[in-house]
Amino acid sequence: MEQETIVAISTPVGRGGIGVVRLSGARAREIVAPLVRLRHPLAAGRARFGELVDVATGAVLDEAVVTFFAAPNSYTGEDVVEIAAHGSPVLLEYIVRQCCAGGARLAEPGEFTQRAFLAGRIDLTQAEAVNDLIGSVTLEQARVAARQMGGALAKTVAPVKAGLVGLIAEMEAGIDFAEDDIDVMAAERIAAKIAEVRAPLVALERSFAYGRVVREGFRLAIVGRPNAGKSSLFNRLVERDRAIVTAAPGTTRDTVSERVSMEGIPVELIDTAGLRNREGMDEAERMGVARSREAMAEADVVLLVVDATVGISQEDRAVLEQGASSGNAVLVAWNKSDLVEEDRGPESGVREVQTISTSALTGDGIAELRTAIVGAVAGAEGGLREAAMLTNLRQHQAVEQALRGLDAARLAVAVGIPHEMLLLDLYESLHSLDALTGATTSEDVLRLIFSKFCIGK
Repeated sequence: MEQETIVAISTPVGRGGIGVVRLSGARAREIVAPLVRLRHPLAAGRARFGELVDVATGAVLDEAVVTFFAAPNSYTGEDVVEIAAHGSPVLLEYIVRQCCAGGARLAEPGEFTQRAFLAGRIDLTQAEAVNDLIGSVTLEQARVAARQMGGALAKTVAPVKAGLVGLIAEMEAGIDFAEDDIDVMAAERIAAKIAEVRAPLVALERSFAYGRVVREGFRLAIVGRPNAGKSSLFNRLVERDRAIVTAAPGTTRDTVSERVSMEGIPVELIDTAGLRNREGMDEAERMGVARSREAMAEADVVLLVVDATVGISQEDRAVLEQGASSGNAVLVAWNKSDLVEEDRGPESGVREVQTISTSALTGDGIAELRTAIVGAVAGAEGGLREAAMLTNLRQHQAVEQALRGLDAARLAVAVGIPHEMLLLDLYESLHSLDALTGATTSEDVLRLIFSKFCIGK
C-alpha cells in the first residue's frame, strides 16, 4: 500500500546559516515543483541550485539548493527531496506549509528512519544507533553509535542466527523424515551445537556493562570527612575551579555537580558536604550531610576521599560499609599523598577496596584515578572499544531471553527430553534474536522506539 508523502524540518529549531526541509514519498518531486524555480531539472543524486518562490505572487523569497534521491537508493528507500535554504524559521515554516498544502503531511518523530527500517534499508539496532549518534555528547559515544549504524551488532548476531537456524533445520529433518533413514541428531552433537551458538551470545551479553555506561553515562559522588580535599579533587577532575576551596574545614555545605567526560564516557561528578558527627553542627551543615548521603545512595560510584595525613576515620569506615551493603562501586582516593612519607601507604582498613594514592595539589595519581573510576562501572568489558556491544535495555533483554532459551534446550538435552519439545526452546531463542534486529518486533515496540527520535529524522 502506497504511503503518504511526509515533510519536516530536519535542522534544529531556531535561526541558522542553513535550514533543511526534507520530504519522503512518491509525490515528493511533484509537491516541491511549484515551490522552487530550478536552473536545471532534478536528477537523482544531484544538487540543483534555484530560487524559492512565493506560490501566490511568484516573487523570489530566497535562493535554495534542492537535492533529489531516487527510490530505492535513498535513506528511506522512497523518493526523497531535500530543500536547503537560509535558516530563517519563517522561510522554513513557509516551505513546510506549502508542502502540506500540496498533499504532504507532517512527519511524526523518527518517521523517516522508521520508513528506512520498514523498507529494509537498516535493521532495528542500526535505527537505534541513529538516535544515539544524534544524542552523542562525547566523541566515544559517537564512535560507538557509528559502529552500530554500520551494522556491527547485526554482523555479530548474523552467524549466531545462522548456526541456530542450521541446528533447528537439521533437527526438524531428523524428526520429519525419520522413516527415510535420516538419523536423529545425537544428544552430544546437539549439545555441542548449542554451546557453539551460545558462546558469542554470552560475550555479547557481557558487553552491556560497558555499552550502557557509554550511552547513558554514570554518576560519581565524592564523599569524605571535612578538609580531606574533596573539593580540590573535584576541581582536578573537572579541570577548573568549579568548587570553592579554602583551608577552613566544612567549606562545602551543599552538593555541587558538574558533567565531564572520562575516557569518552559522560560522568556527573557530585561534590558533597563533609561527613562528620551531628554534634555541634548547625542546621545548614546537617542539611548538607543529609544531601551527601542522598547523593551516595543515588550514585553509581562512590569515591571516598581519605586524608592521608590523618588516616581512616569512623565516618570513612561507615561509608565503606554502606557502599558494600548497597552494591554501589566504591573507590578510595588516598589524598594528600604528597604530604606523607613515600613508604606510608593506605591503612589496612581500606586495602580491601581499590585505593589510589592522589594529590589534588600536584596532580599525582589523577590519571590513574580517572581510569579506576571508569573501570568501576565498565568492568573488564571496558576494553571492548572496537567490538559490537549492547547499548540499551531492549537489546540486553533480547539477548538474555535468547540465552535462557539455549540454556533450557541444553538442560532438555541432558535429561533426554524429546526433540519436539527441545525445539520449542530453540525457537524461543531464534525469536529473541529476531526481536533484537527487528525481524519480529511488535508494532507497539516500534512505536515506542521511534517516538524518542526528533522530528525530521
